Amino acid sequence: MATAEDPEKKAEIDQPLLERHKKPVCLIVLGMAGSGKTTFVQQLTGLLHMKKKAPYVINLDPACREVPYPVNIDIRDTVNYKEVMKQYSLGPNGGIVTSLNLFATKFDQVIKLIEKKSENTEIAIFDTPGQIEVFTWSASGSIISETLGALFPTVVVYVIDTVRSVSPVTFMSNMLYACSILYKLRLPFIIVMNKIDVVSHKFALEWMKDFEMFEEAVERDKSHHANLSRSLSLTLDEFYKDITTVGFSAVTGEGFEEFLAAVDAAVVEYETEYCPEHDRLLKLQAEARTKDKDRQKKKFQHDFDNDVQAQSVSSATSEILLRNRAIGGESISLFLITDNDFWQTKKTELVRNHSTTFWKNRRRSNSRNRINLRKS
Repeated sequence: MATAEDPEKKAEIDQPLLERHKKPVCLIVLGMAGSGKTTFVQQLTGLLHMKKKAPYVINLDPACREVPYPVNIDIRDTVNYKEVMKQYSLGPNGGIVTSLNLFATKFDQVIKLIEKKSENTEIAIFDTPGQIEVFTWSASGSIISETLGALFPTVVVYVIDTVRSVSPVTFMSNMLYACSILYKLRLPFIIVMNKIDVVSHKFALEWMKDFEMFEEAVERDKSHHANLSRSLSLTLDEFYKDITTVGFSAVTGEGFEEFLAAVDAAVVEYETEYCPEHDRLLKLQAEARTKDKDRQKKKFQHDFDNDVQAQSVSSATSEILLRNRAIGGESISLFLITDNDFWQTKKTELVRNHSTTFWKNRRRSNSRNRINLRKS
């Protein structure tokens, strides 16, 4: 039986567990509050519309009052942020987290809508809340990112405020957060240096490529965080080598073509690195489930055999022949299962009861004889 089931189990493990689509490419836009994330989505949406490549836009920020771009799916249509705060007695961040959790329970419907538009849409954009930690470190954020990564080519876009990153300490803080998000989500990653119409992002590229340039900038900073930033820069050297960084202006649209080229390269990375690793992990999970099922079956069969054997040892069968006058006196055989130990115990009890009754009667007769003698 085991040899006959092995090919079937192998075929079950090797078959694709999820139907993956080649498009649309899902862009999960993350960024600190004030980095220009929503403005970036607005400019990107407008430029794609101008190129006749209308994106599918999803707003995941339940606390925003207005959205400055056309939205296909809006979390505010599903969850009332203020009512959630009142009903569960939550603060602003707790209300956002709970709203996202409620929305994540219906995320399968979002997937179906994206699949319907997959033939006519090349890019789907997800605008996340301004409180970045609410999405990146919550259960709903993991559910959304992992589901998208399993079904569509997914790229994480991390928006950085270039104006504020002129300080080496602030720049290092942004890089550390980008590194943590990269290893948390494990998806293709693009850093977008926003607001390059105000400050050029070339200084950031130099700091990421040349440690000596960053060290010179740190020496000009007299704060007590400078030494820590210098040490962390050496640690993040490997992170800089594998990361893609582009400049972008959410006001003028500068850097749009470079960003699209970076997205194309990230899709290739998704197909060559992420997908094989994801499929390998799914296969390992399927094999583990199959082994667990086999182990449970063997344990059940072993316990069942032991119970049957114990019952057969403690029981005996005997055949009793009975004559049925209604059918002409022919004998029919019936099987009655009797327990030898049970009948032996019954026999002992009958002998004991008979002996006890005998001696009781003997005592009664003796007592009567004594009474009669006294009377006489």
